[in-house]
Amino acid sequence: MTFDTHYFDIGRLDRLSYKNTFVHRLDPRVKVIATMLFLFTVISFPKYEVVGLVPFFLFPALLMAIGEISVRFILRKVLLVSPFAILIGVFNPLLDTQTIAVISGIPISAGVVSFLSILLKFALTVSTALLLIATTSFPGVCHALRRLGLPSLFVSQLLFLYRYIFVLMEEAMRITRARDMRSFGTRGSGIRVFVRLIGTLFVKTVDRAERIYYAMLSRGFKGDIPSLGRTGIKAADLTYLTATVAFLAVFRFYRVTEGIGRLAQGLMQ
Repeated sequence: MTFDTHYFDIGRLDRLSYKNTFVHRLDPRVKVIATMLFLFTVISFPKYEVVGLVPFFLFPALLMAIGEISVRFILRKVLLVSPFAILIGVFNPLLDTQTIAVISGIPISAGVVSFLSILLKFALTVSTALLLIATTSFPGVCHALRRLGLPSLFVSQLLFLYRYIFVLMEEAMRITRARDMRSFGTRGSGIRVFVRLIGTLFVKTVDRAERIYYAMLSRGFKGDIPSLGRTGIKAADLTYLTATVAFLAVFRFYRVTEGIGRLAQGLMQ
């Protein structure tokens, strides 16, 4: 994958938010609240819980189906950052060796179970957060946070951080293209050239950021970024939020998977 492809792939989540599905039309504040409730519910499970987390994959699966979001795209994004979760729990099987279950004669240690729990929580939280951006856009999420009462300074910093990622990538893409046009064979690929490129990139991005900031000041920027779109919470938004709360309550406080397992076992007998 080339540098240009990486650059355009960064903004694909925002481009997905341009669709016109039921999930995309929901009020951003409702989607933010529902996502936060989902994240807190998943995190609230104990570290040795695995089976109880499995039904929660129904939530992102429904969002992807209704919002017409590619499962492969979300899965690829989750796998891209999965090394962080693996690094957090990879030593659990070595540190927590107490046997808590035996499956088909194979002892399962508590460390293995806690490691699986970390991976499941990671997959659920990251995929749901990505789907929130894919159905709302990152600026839409920030404006929803602002309307929910978060400080303008915090929201503005989030928006600037996201925007300057693209500024940095644009400058890096220009420098890389210039290097490629002036290089032949292995020239321009050494560590000394790489260090010079990093220094040039830093100078250019700082200069570009200053020009953007002065342009914003000339247009009346005073620390807050208002949103032109003003939407109200409708019946569909309340229905979505109520259904989400009911879904989370049922699967958090009731052992649905155990009940299904007992029912299946009774039918088989």
